[in-house]
Amino acid sequence: MQIRAGIITISDRAARGLYDDLGGPALKQAAAEHGWQVAAESLVPDEKRDIQNAIREMVQQGCHLILTTGGTGVALRDVTPEAVRELALRELPGFGEVMRAESMKITRNAILSRSLAVVVDRALVICLPGKPSGAVECLGFVAGAIPHCVEVLQEAPTSC
Repeated sequence: MQIRAGIITISDRAARGLYDDLGGPALKQAAAEHGWQVAAESLVPDEKRDIQNAIREMVQQGCHLILTTGGTGVALRDVTPEAVRELALRELPGFGEVMRAESMKITRNAILSRSLAVVVDRALVICLPGKPSGAVECLGFVAGAIPHCVEVLQEAPTSC
């Protein structure tokens, strides 16, 4: 099955043009290396409504996998997990657990990460760190589970 992916960069500074989006392009390259088709990309500020709208649009566009980068730390403007959880049918805690455990081998600050994965409609949404290298590393830690998860979600009955 060809996985259609969407990538959302969440950053106030990048959305205002004050900072180049590095996370989105890094994830796009990583997705291509996994053989996934990047069907949609978005750049939004750290606002719950904007994050949720971007996810909803990508789900409507038929994305099976939505990768977000940014907003998973402890700063007051980091609201990605809260925004995503409000849309979730269910959370998949193993993704966040593995990303943090493996990241702890690289940096002790990984304990501060609030990365997670959820199911929104029939799409898998994975919230990754904002630092490009961290986002790509964390995606690599969980990439093996993504194809099966996406397949199962696509087989799910439409009346969830």
